[in-house]
Amino acid sequence: MNAADQRRLLSDVESFCQELREHEELCYVEHRFNHHLIPLAQKYNILGMPVPTEYGGRGADTVTYVKALARIGQEGTGVRTFFSGHTSIGQYPIITWGSEDQKRRYLPASCKGDKIFAFGLTEPDAGSNPLEMTSTYEKQADHYRLDGTKYLISNAGIATTIVTFAYPKAGGRISAFIIDVDQPGFACEDLVAKMGMYSANTGMFEMTDLHTPLTNLLGPEGDGFRIAMGTLVSGRLSVASGCLGVIEDCLIETIRYAKERTQHGKAIGKHQLVQEHLTAIEMARLASEALILKAAEAKDAANADPTNADLRAKSDLLAAQAKLYASNAAWAAADHAVQIFGGRGWSTLYRPGRHLMDVRVCRIYEGTDEILKLKIASALLGGKEYEAYK
Repeated sequence: MNAADQRRLLSDVESFCQELREHEELCYVEHRFNHHLIPLAQKYNILGMPVPTEYGGRGADTVTYVKALARIGQEGTGVRTFFSGHTSIGQYPIITWGSEDQKRRYLPASCKGDKIFAFGLTEPDAGSNPLEMTSTYEKQADHYRLDGTKYLISNAGIATTIVTFAYPKAGGRISAFIIDVDQPGFACEDLVAKMGMYSANTGMFEMTDLHTPLTNLLGPEGDGFRIAMGTLVSGRLSVASGCLGVIEDCLIETIRYAKERTQHGKAIGKHQLVQEHLTAIEMARLASEALILKAAEAKDAANADPTNADLRAKSDLLAAQAKLYASNAAWAAADHAVQIFGGRGWSTLYRPGRHLMDVRVCRIYEGTDEILKLKIASALLGGKEYEAYK
């Protein structure tokens, strides 16, 4: 993407965020999905930012896309999670492993907002280890029949299309499928008892004798685990970028508040310990931004040379490092911001309190802190033979 196209895209993202905010503020405190999100994303043409232009997208490189996600992350982890589900882990596996027919059928419509994506990997008893999933499929004459339950799926209740995964019923390796939710045998339930992200859609869905065409097998049969793990690299960068946005918004809010709020006869920003909190947030921002941009550059390099295993491994590791660092830094930054806001910080009427609740899940989804630490450590020690979670 050239510099002019990057500026136009980031300008569109900025306009989207500014127009969305008033609706997001209300929907959050009312604990309901923000139905303005998709129409506004359509208006500003940001539903397919990294999708190649020949399939209706904006053709953004990874560096540009993470900058866009960081700005979106300022509006809340729930808003950014929608884009992660739709684009980073929804469109991405189709861009990367989809057939030409699948790309033509699904990507242009998803860029327009006629189709909304979700990524169905996690199950009630299969989280950090997707190999423990129990969903199954059976190949029949002109379709695959899928059965199973997926849990804690972002966009599940608003998606028209889901990339999902299952084992062959007769035994074998996991395969990936594209399913359309308007088929018999699909049932979905919204999950509302969650800590934060109240304006985002999270759900669980069940497949009972659900038929999807043979042409909707994504990648080769038995290649599902590789597709899932490859997609999570994109997902982790997305989460990290959104966390950077959280840190940035915490900084904006606390600087403003520290200048406006007075205690003991002066603005609280003149108190040394408040300045200490501000410094901590700024250092979190600087470090997170540097690591995320480094990871994004590595992802672009790997995308440019897809057969280079070393570049792919470097990209994978940096995405894990960026996600681990930025998600913890965002949690700490939000905590500092709440402390600066004092009693008002302990309220969802103010942004720091919302960020603190919302960003906590970022240390869980797309790879828990614990799994990412083990991944990083095994890479330092020499690779697969040191994997502690085999």
